[in-house]
Amino acid sequence: MKNYIFKQLRFVRDNTIGHVSEMNEETSLFIPEGFNNNIKWNLGHIYVVQEKFPFHFVGEKMIIPDHFTELFSPGTKPVDWGERMLPTIHELIQLLENQVNRIEQALEFRMKEAIEQPYTTSTGLTLSTVEEFLSFCLYHEGMHFDAIKSIKRMIRS
Repeated sequence: MKNYIFKQLRFVRDNTIGHVSEMNEETSLFIPEGFNNNIKWNLGHIYVVQEKFPFHFVGEKMIIPDHFTELFSPGTKPVDWGERMLPTIHELIQLLENQVNRIEQALEFRMKEAIEQPYTTSTGLTLSTVEEFLSFCLYHEGMHFDAIKSIKRMIRS
């Protein structure tokens, strides 16, 4: 029997992708006043964090394209991107669509597995099992999904 977290990961990811699937490049790069990041950054950031949580921490192979760490890691922002070649919105969507399937395939039978070295998030939560990392991913993506929705509202107004 599959763990409920995979159903929730798919639900959250489908909502995220649904909000950006028709977006063009120009819109994905817009940074509204009062924001540090744009929709493209939020999508890339979701992807990078969800590669590290859980793949990196359980010793599974991560798929992180060139420059993604410098572009989308915590603490980065688009104003620092310079002349780097950016992925298109459609490339990001493709990576995000495939990621949940990869997570489920790699970790379906490892949910209760303890991580060798527990990790404490920037907000102070310590994660020590695969299930805890994936559960945190739901919270994390939800925060960035809200940022994406807020930016879209600013674009429309």
